[in-house]
Amino acid sequence: MARPPLPVGTAGETRIYATSAGFRAMCKVRDYDGVVRIVERRGRSKEQARNRLREAVRDRVRADAGSEIRPDTRLSDLAELWFAEVSDMDRSPTTLELYRQQLDKRIIPALGNLRIREATVSRVDRFVKSVRLNPGPSTAKTVRTILSGMFGLAARHEALTHNPARDIARIETRPKASRALTLAEAQDLRAKVAASAQARRWDLVDFIDMMLATGLRIGETAAIVWDAVDLEVGTVEVRGTVVRLKGQGVVIKPKPKSRNGWRTLVLPSWAVEMLRRRQDGGVAPDEPVFPAPLGGVRDPSNTHGDLRRTFDEAGYMWVTSHVFRKTVATLMDHAGLSARAAADQLGHAKVSMTQDVYMGRKVASTGAAAVLERLVNPAEEAKSVG
Repeated sequence: MARPPLPVGTAGETRIYATSAGFRAMCKVRDYDGVVRIVERRGRSKEQARNRLREAVRDRVRADAGSEIRPDTRLSDLAELWFAEVSDMDRSPTTLELYRQQLDKRIIPALGNLRIREATVSRVDRFVKSVRLNPGPSTAKTVRTILSGMFGLAARHEALTHNPARDIARIETRPKASRALTLAEAQDLRAKVAASAQARRWDLVDFIDMMLATGLRIGETAAIVWDAVDLEVGTVEVRGTVVRLKGQGVVIKPKPKSRNGWRTLVLPSWAVEMLRRRQDGGVAPDEPVFPAPLGGVRDPSNTHGDLRRTFDEAGYMWVTSHVFRKTVATLMDHAGLSARAAADQLGHAKVSMTQDVYMGRKVASTGAAAVLERLVNPAEEAKSVG
């Protein structure tokens, strides 16, 4: 009767032979392609040769023989394989550009020469902590996301038994204080911007009004084309955002920041009138509603700088474009509208994001004040008893 074949991924009996320099340990291994191969390792003693062979078999059976990813694969090569994989997914061009930047600038220079099997939790943790210190927590979180993706790919190919990026210390960030414009401040700022000659030259008066009327981001506002506006029913469709891509320049990306960014918003009447005025004289359907001062698509980065100078001139140094989003959410909240409605307005997938980051805090009427009056006012205690 023929001897049964080795099970796939297992090794046969170990044989050890003496050599002029020590000992040689060898065995047969049936790889995942079904082919039996000889694996051997040498050592100065029998035990050393045996242990080296065991390690070789262990690392060999972790990774499929036909796979490009093995425990001995360099992290620089793993990074390229991972980036090629995510590039084939439905990822934002700006996200891919950010990943590529962090790979080339930080991850590959610092860890690229390590083998996958050498990527211990302590080494990864030490590297991410250094990034947290410089340039900061936000970049460290991005780096951790990339590393987790890379090691997740290695684990799927059985080149790792676990993902070391998941076991490193948490990256703590301080939440930014949520401050929004009051209704009076918003009205005052609009008036000051409208009176600014510089803001008019930069065509920011209507641009700012559109952000206040919708809560849109700079890139989303710049990406509005006339075909997305329906002045008869008073709506604007959010279809994309403006980004700057390497080798392409400033372009309209035909998708918003997130899936929930696709939305149609009802405009206040004063915003509809502003758009009617801008449309007067005829426009092309694919023409931006708010083009750059010299024509073409408006650059969000340049617009951010122009807004900064405009707000400073108006005496609102603390205001940023995101304050407008907070203002819209907060005014909706004060008017009794739900957090879900505010999240839909801003294009957030999670209502908690809208509540925690974009809604200004109201005075908390919890009832505690009346209860705590009893600490110094016995009459209140007697009243409650009676």
